[in-house]
Parts: sequence; C-alpha cells; structure tokens
Amino acid sequence: MSGGGELVFLLCGLVAMVTAVLTVSAKNPLRAALSLLAHVVSLAGLYLTLHAHLLAAIQMLVYAGAVVVLFIFVIMLIGPSGMKPSDNPRGRVLRGAAALVMAMVGASIAFAVAATQAPYVDLDQCRDGSAECGQFGGVDALGDAIFSGAAVPFELVSVLLLVAIIAAVAVARGHSPEEKKALEGRGKAVE
Repeated sequence: MSGGGELVFLLCGLVAMVTAVLTVSAKNPLRAALSLLAHVVSLAGLYLTLHAHLLAAIQMLVYAGAVVVLFIFVIMLIGPSGMKPSDNPRGRVLRGAAALVMAMVGASIAFAVAATQAPYVDLDQCRDGSAECGQFGGVDALGDAIFSGAAVPFELVSVLLLVAIIAAVAVARGHSPEEKKALEGRGKAVE
C-alpha cells in the first residue's frame, strides 16, 4: 500500500473508532444515528483502501442508503418526547461494565488478528488477472465466501434479523384499549 493509501486507511480507521463510540454513547438518538452514518461511511472507506470495491458499494447502498435512513425516519416519527433519558446510577454501572467488556473483547480480537500471518499479494501483480488476487473484493469471491464457507452463519444472521424485526413490531405496536383494561384489571386484582 502506498503512503497515501496508508494515511487514508489510518484516517478512516480513526474515524470509524470515534464514530462507533459516539454511536453508543450519544444521549440524543438523532446524533447517535448520524454518528452511525459517519461510521458506515468510514467503513466503506476502509473497504476501498483494501480494494474491496463491491463491499464498499454495498456498504453505502444498503447501510448508509437504507438502514440508517430508516433509523432516522423512525427517530423522527417517534419524536423527542417518546424517548426520555434515565439518570439511574445502576444504569451507569451497567454501561461502564458493558464498555469494559467490549474493550476487552475488542482488544483480544485486535491482538488475535494482528498475530495472523496472511499471504501478501501485491496488487500491482494482479493486473494479469491471476486467480489469487483478481477476485478479491469482487462478486465471485464474496459469493464464494458467504455461500460456501459461511452458509450456516449467514442464515442464522437472517433468522436473528427476522426475530429482531418481529420484536420491534411487537414493542412498537403498544396495547389495544381492551388489552389496557385487562392489564389494569389484573393490577387492581393483585393489589
């Protein structure tokens, strides 16, 4: 990688780390969604520096163009009155513990990946169309990686996303007037 390429890679990596922290630590949900958008764009920049142009395009189209826009639409639809921040001391301890665990897991993954020795292929040698490097980041290599080596995890993620969508609809739906009366009746009967 050239000096300019390394600089862009480091800059995109730094922006990705900062915006990831801002995404999970922002109290305002709209600012968190915009931080997520900046994070997605910086990840697309990282993919570009790795010459994975298809992944960068998918990252921008699917995540920046659809998912983050949907998040912002839902946040604007709910409005600021729908989200009230809590100032519970127990919540701070849980957030601190979660941040510590995430930092430890992230550091262990970073050290494990740093110790990995991948075969280096100079991209200037790839101009002849050899099979080793001609497909890196392309449609064939991505399809082969997802559907041959990772078919089961790919399907598990799709099931997980389906369950998350169903749960989000169930939570956002609220209670009908009949359900509210039944819940109020149960609460008075318990007292």
